[in-house]
Amino acid sequence: MNKVTWIIFSAVIVLILGGLVVYSRLSNPSANVGSVDINAVIAADEQNGQIADHTIGKTDSKVILIEYGDFQCPSCGNVHPQIKEVTEEYKDKILFIFRNLPLTSIHPNARAAAGAVEAAGLQGKYWEMHDLVFETQSEWSSLDSTKRTDVFANYAETLGLNKDQFLSDFNGEAVKKKISFDESVFKKTGYEKSTPTFVLNGAQLDQTTASALVQGSTTELKALLDKALGQ
Repeated sequence: MNKVTWIIFSAVIVLILGGLVVYSRLSNPSANVGSVDINAVIAADEQNGQIADHTIGKTDSKVILIEYGDFQCPSCGNVHPQIKEVTEEYKDKILFIFRNLPLTSIHPNARAAAGAVEAAGLQGKYWEMHDLVFETQSEWSSLDSTKRTDVFANYAETLGLNKDQFLSDFNGEAVKKKISFDESVFKKTGYEKSTPTFVLNGAQLDQTTASALVQGSTTELKALLDKALGQ
């Protein structure tokens, strides 16, 4: 390769890389969460695509449990039944919030899965799709982009959603903003980026309790919730 060819080649590479950076920023816009109370329910606004936090439980509870999760993460999938058990048992006592934290470097379908759940939420079926996507994780985790979209669209139909509207929302700006907003909220916590990450009343759940949840035990978490409720 002569000098001129090398210069042209280098310039093309720089342009391609620059384009990828711009595309990434446009596709996953960051949000300014400096004034946001990340330990309380976050209302809908322009930054999160007019999509508020998704919650289960007592809205005015003094005990708030937040999960930052990745729908393709095996540990998040493992912990899902335990969290479902706890939120059902404590729904009249605590408030649970789920926020998106797709680790796309190791889970290439995680952002798309989050998008499917958020898109279902725009038709009133957030938690139904949330549960379905977690419970069928093995069906879509290894699929390519076309096949995974087909699977999610089929899930939408199963839940009685308008498929065309679902696909439009799935690819829409509001859903992209919501996912990126959740990522910015997590970044503000300052915690190491891993999933699932649980936050109880503003403090990260201890490793023993979090590990027990992943392994199938709710005893430790319930003890912490009971203590917090009694304080």
